[in-house]
Amino acid sequence: MSSFDESNYVTVPSPPFDTISSIRYHPSNPDQLLVSAWDTTVRFYEIGEPGGRKSEAKAKFDHRAAVLACSFNMDGTRAFSGGLDTSVRELDLGSEKISNLGTHSDSISSMTFARSTNSLITGSWDRTLRFWDPRAANAQTGSYTTPERIYSIDHVNHTLVVAMASRLFHIYDIRKMDTPAQQRESSLKYMTRSLACMPDGGGYATASVEGRIAVEYFDPSPAAQEKKYAFKCHRQTIGDTDHVWPVNALAFHPTYHTFASGGSDGTVSIWDHKVKKRLRQYPKFVGPVGALAFNCDGTRVAVGVGYMWDEGEEGMRSNQVTPWVGVRKVGDEVKPKSWTGN
Repeated sequence: MSSFDESNYVTVPSPPFDTISSIRYHPSNPDQLLVSAWDTTVRFYEIGEPGGRKSEAKAKFDHRAAVLACSFNMDGTRAFSGGLDTSVRELDLGSEKISNLGTHSDSISSMTFARSTNSLITGSWDRTLRFWDPRAANAQTGSYTTPERIYSIDHVNHTLVVAMASRLFHIYDIRKMDTPAQQRESSLKYMTRSLACMPDGGGYATASVEGRIAVEYFDPSPAAQEKKYAFKCHRQTIGDTDHVWPVNALAFHPTYHTFASGGSDGTVSIWDHKVKKRLRQYPKFVGPVGALAFNCDGTRVAVGVGYMWDEGEEGMRSNQVTPWVGVRKVGDEVKPKSWTGN
């Protein structure tokens, strides 16, 4: 494999100084993104061009504890954040004002903004999903109990997928949250680490701490369920030893519907899930990949690198990794070989 070349990336200025938890691109501006991190910050960037317009750190929002999740609102003028301090915050990206919308009773692990209902959805280790409308007098508009701690959520159209502890998954119609439309057990044997919904609304991909990705479909019919599959990835045989790493991040391309995976092995791969093939693996990064995101027009991918605590404090001392966020332009490697423009 070729070695990592930072010149292929636009590196963000003033990156977080601890593990990056989430990267989210602006819904309509392909050059703006949010980065949340364990250093208790959410940072807002404008990404420049290699050799041209410089990247800019436009805003930084300080929190009381590590931030695990962030999201833009519908038009991208505001953002939201949540993490270990249990508060849901609205961030005004222009004035840098922070508003507290409410709290969970335990850490907030994940969030997603549903454009169809103009609502923020948060998931927590307190075993609840909560809906928020910052325009309302009481910002929390709904709370729904889940059977286990929530690790990750994502949605497409009106469908919300919730990944929980004990390998449980619930699938909801966000217009009818009183009961899940489907309850499933993960196809993977180990703890869920990442989740992403297909842009075409057909299903989702999920990944585990044990170097596997599963491709799942929403349609419960036997014919559709026969198409689901799982595969090994982010693994390497060194000598006689098989090394297996967690898959920390998944992101679907908005146009071609291929997806990227990032792992603690320090690699990012591009997959065509319809033909079950890897299209590309980028040169290995200097540390574990913890976060990924494609921008709204699919021309760039952002990668967050930093220590992921897979090997505890001992691993951090023996393999120090400086947190880094870089953005690269993507080319034909994200396009399925069978792509016809449909």
